[in-house]
Amino acid sequence: MKRHARITLLLLFGLWIGSPEGRAQATESGFVPLLNGSSLEGWEGDPTYWRIENGTLVGEVTPTTLLKTNTFLIWQQQQPADFELKGTFRITKDGNSGINYRSERVAEVPYALKGYQADIDGQNKYTGQNYEERGRTTLAYRGQQTRIQPFTQGNVRDLIKNNAWTMLTVEKSLGEAEALQSRIKSEDWNEFHLIVKGNRLQHFINGVLMSDVTDLDTVNGKKAGLLGVQVHVGPPMKVEYRNLRLKTL
Repeated sequence: MKRHARITLLLLFGLWIGSPEGRAQATESGFVPLLNGSSLEGWEGDPTYWRIENGTLVGEVTPTTLLKTNTFLIWQQQQPADFELKGTFRITKDGNSGINYRSERVAEVPYALKGYQADIDGQNKYTGQNYEERGRTTLAYRGQQTRIQPFTQGNVRDLIKNNAWTMLTVEKSLGEAEALQSRIKSEDWNEFHLIVKGNRLQHFINGVLMSDVTDLDTVNGKKAGLLGVQVHVGPPMKVEYRNLRLKTL
């Protein structure tokens, strides 16, 4: 290759590395894609509600397929403990979804999960919060850094008030609710990033930390488990996920 051609390629490479796409790819070492873009291979769920369309994972509830219980598409390849999970989502205004992790199946309900959830909803009331599906309910609202107290005894249902866990301490605010909500785009693509390590669970949306939980409850908390994405009971809705990728730590 001639010298001027090499210089041109180096300059172009430098420009690419400096671009958002280049920077993203340069920092993606260790991440593994969870979707192949053409089928639901590696996942398990009810095909009534889940499909691949133009390379995107689509979860949809129609007027003729309304749900009686929440249903999940469950990743079958691994039950990660410490990990980072990235991707993008888009959800309709009336939609309700979420990304479950460190979860377990509910034996009596097909395709149901119990466990931690990065909440997502179309009106952006709850997107980014930490909600434990079929468990302790809300562990941190958007904008909260919380510490979950150790569980000693009692009935879990008695320790829930207004759909939130009472055995926690709010350690600090991550920002004003309206300011954080303004960082989430309605009915458009948003990036998410979950960092789950030890007993600390962090949910980022569009690069902003939305909730941060330290879970000291060794009775109800989980150290590893299933990943899944949800469509929720309610009106017709559509949620889309793409570029899902996982890095185990």
